[in-house]
Amino acid sequence: MLKPFVKVLIVILSLFSLALPEKAGLARKVSDKNLDMEKFDLVWSDEFDGDSLNSEKWGYSWWITERKGGYWHEDLVSVRDGNLVIAAEYKNEPLENRYYDRWHEEVDFKPYKKGWYSAKVSTRGKYEQKYGYMEVRCILPASSGMWAAFWLMNNGVYNVDGSGKDGTEIDVFESPCYDTHRFGLDQVSVNLHYDDYGKEHMYEHVGRYFIENNPYKEYNTYGVEWNENEYIFYINQKEAGRSSFGGVSQNPEYLILSLEIDGKDGVSSEDPTGTGRMKYSEGGPTEFKVDYVRCYQYK
Repeated sequence: MLKPFVKVLIVILSLFSLALPEKAGLARKVSDKNLDMEKFDLVWSDEFDGDSLNSEKWGYSWWITERKGGYWHEDLVSVRDGNLVIAAEYKNEPLENRYYDRWHEEVDFKPYKKGWYSAKVSTRGKYEQKYGYMEVRCILPASSGMWAAFWLMNNGVYNVDGSGKDGTEIDVFESPCYDTHRFGLDQVSVNLHYDDYGKEHMYEHVGRYFIENNPYKEYNTYGVEWNENEYIFYINQKEAGRSSFGGVSQNPEYLILSLEIDGKDGVSSEDPTGTGRMKYSEGGPTEFKVDYVRCYQYK
């Protein structure tokens, strides 16, 4: 009679094991295969050594103000102590909308309201690259209900043609997994998207990968080697996963660093991706800290 209860207990205890998620396909360990940096030359980088964002390398290029469960605003971006810092902070008073005057004829921006604010920066219109290796070194925001990301994009992503060759959203890493942190399951997610974001949208979850060093307190690197045949994803320059989903983008893409809030219509809430409810109460803030971004090309 006790055997069924013992089995249930074993299953419950095993949920706290690092091995089970990997066996269930939920998360995997990175391999021992190191990235060969000798085949690359550094062609572009930002070490964030100044006291403000380098406008020759980065811009805000807003196409929206409201983003999921919060708002994107450039005031949440700063550079200090050798880091790009994107903060997430609750604002009881809406921030000033500076974007109507710039693009009011092109985009219908929603008004800012009371709520959570964060930001994104990108190299759109300033730097794009086709193939090579792109890497970020960063500390992730220590909160559920939000996630940071380093990703590549171009306008071809919106073309619905059954192929990712004209453009694929390459999510080098996303961090929607803080709720697993209390179980010692520090991990990031890697994903690919093409053919717009509507009913024809194509998506592959390449995988979730364990981080040995606490990503919310320590710097780790996340990178992608991109060539005409496949994407190879790395964590701390050790191979995590590979994919040729969509046929692999054949066009140059720009870089994006972002911090997003879970929810809808500017209201934060629990999100089905598993980030959980907002850990921080009103007032925050929590921060996404980026030590550098470096882009390499094949020799």
